[in-house]
Amino acid sequence: MSIKYLRVINRDQCIGCFSCMYACSRMVRNSAGSGKAALRVKGYAGVEGAFSIRVCARCADPDCAKACPTGALTPAPGGGVRLKKDLCISCGACVKACAISALQWDEEEKQPIPCIFCGQCVKYCPNDVLAMQEIPEKEADQR
Repeated sequence: MSIKYLRVINRDQCIGCFSCMYACSRMVRNSAGSGKAALRVKGYAGVEGAFSIRVCARCADPDCAKACPTGALTPAPGGGVRLKKDLCISCGACVKACAISALQWDEEEKQPIPCIFCGQCVKYCPNDVLAMQEIPEKEADQR
């Protein structure tokens, strides 16, 4: 068995179209717009054509889960986290704890939006900026 990782492989090819974010919001969370995407694309101020793309690194020992006071975020097999919505108290500690600012926040539901590594963002990116990479589960456990 292998574990899927979402990776930014071609940041320079990003044109800021937000297709990845729209795909995540629409296909995974059945929401129009990009506000419920588990990844974030931002333009650098004053720099034309430069974009920051924040995706979950699928940490083996995630700081976001450790910061959650209720256990609403739990480590997932192979890294990353899963959300137990009924336990979330909307404190936002998890989002603040993410060292790479990859965990996104749902302003409407007042809960984090963890990536489920489904690959919809990859599928809809027109410039092959993102990729799903697989590694054997044994290697993932050693990270």
